[in-house]
Amino acid sequence: METTKFVLTENEMPRQWYNLNADFPKPMLPPLGPDGKPLAPEQLAPVFPMNLIEQEVSTDRWIDIPEEVLRMYAIYRPSPLHRARALEQALGTPARIYYKNESVNPAGSHKPNTAIPQAYFNKVFGIKKITTETGAGQWGCALALACSLLKMECKVYMVRISFEQKPFRRLMMETWGAKCIPSPSPETNSGRKFLSDFPDAPGSLGMAISEAVEEAVSDSTGKTRYSLGSVLNHVMLHQTIIGLEAKKQLALAGEKKVDRIIGCVGGGSNFAGISFPFALDLINGADMEIIPVEPSSCPTMTRSPFSYDFGDTAEMTPLLPMHSLGHMFMPPPIHAGGLRYHGVSPMISHGINLGLFKPRSYDQLDCYEAAVQFARTEGIIPAPETSHAIAGAIDEARKAKEEGKERVILFNFSGHGLMDLRGYDLYFRGELVNYPLPEEEFKKSIAVLNKLPKPAKY
Repeated sequence: METTKFVLTENEMPRQWYNLNADFPKPMLPPLGPDGKPLAPEQLAPVFPMNLIEQEVSTDRWIDIPEEVLRMYAIYRPSPLHRARALEQALGTPARIYYKNESVNPAGSHKPNTAIPQAYFNKVFGIKKITTETGAGQWGCALALACSLLKMECKVYMVRISFEQKPFRRLMMETWGAKCIPSPSPETNSGRKFLSDFPDAPGSLGMAISEAVEEAVSDSTGKTRYSLGSVLNHVMLHQTIIGLEAKKQLALAGEKKVDRIIGCVGGGSNFAGISFPFALDLINGADMEIIPVEPSSCPTMTRSPFSYDFGDTAEMTPLLPMHSLGHMFMPPPIHAGGLRYHGVSPMISHGINLGLFKPRSYDQLDCYEAAVQFARTEGIIPAPETSHAIAGAIDEARKAKEEGKERVILFNFSGHGLMDLRGYDLYFRGELVNYPLPEEEFKKSIAVLNKLPKPAKY
């Protein structure tokens, strides 16, 4: 029988995270404070514990994973690498398609890879409560799980449209002991202002971030901090365990090189996790393409300018150097809720600017078509976010067929869709539509960037 899954033992799990900041050919631009000057690490202390801030600003290539984190990782890691043989056969492609299955953990996505260490480092620092936001609910579930394991309090502001579309994710969070409320909410000053200005708002990750940050910095006891599931450097760092495992597993499969690395992007965490360890090979001259994929309705990488922008709608975060649609962007209520963010990780933005990553966008219906084909061949129902990576992988496999070339394609299966079946129902009933962001809305959205500091040109 041909091998389909390539599995590592717990003892073969990587013991360090990889930091791409050590190997970028050109240093990243710094985040800026309210005065427009580079942000000092201690200015982040009201929001994050100092041990995570140290990781955020680190340029060390390797950062040790604490033993306690490894023990919690071992609940579900190492995750398997699958060869998508049935999909290859259906496509008639000479390409060999592999996917790293990050859905096989209690929360169902890649998000626990950073939720667990973030909760751990907060607890070590003496923090009792963590606030956060969530879009589709995958991050909220992951942090709720991590806080449950570490006996910490967790409060999640969930984007309102996803709160309504995905009630079972809310129930997962509550089962693990977290409090989950729809955002914008009446519980914070920023939430009340959003409700006053936009009473019918479906919500956004930017709004939910504002509420979660506000609650954290307003705690007079100093025992609450905020946690972010994507975008920031330390989040990208924690996720690299995905690609580090995949390298070992591809060697088990007998593959000496990879031609295409693909992941979906909202803020960028799962893409960073699968791609950053391979980006080092690309920097060192390897022949490959690394492809981040996003929805055409939220074209942060493929259409938006590189700018300094706030990470949240209420302008409570530092100014980050990133490709952004503008922090006032109100995303359409597509079902890939985890990809509805106005900006993208500064590390990924930097990689795009350096030519390391080649982004592309896909329409919603094309992604659902790819997801259904994957489910009917490989058997796993993908999350709507994951479907974007699958669409990219199928495109590359078809190109290999057209060109008559063998290629090795690796993508990150970032989460299952068992809590997202409502979207599939609408797709099968013909009620989903594509929504490429209209040019008029795009121009209106990015206009806010004109008032902010301009980054140095590459």
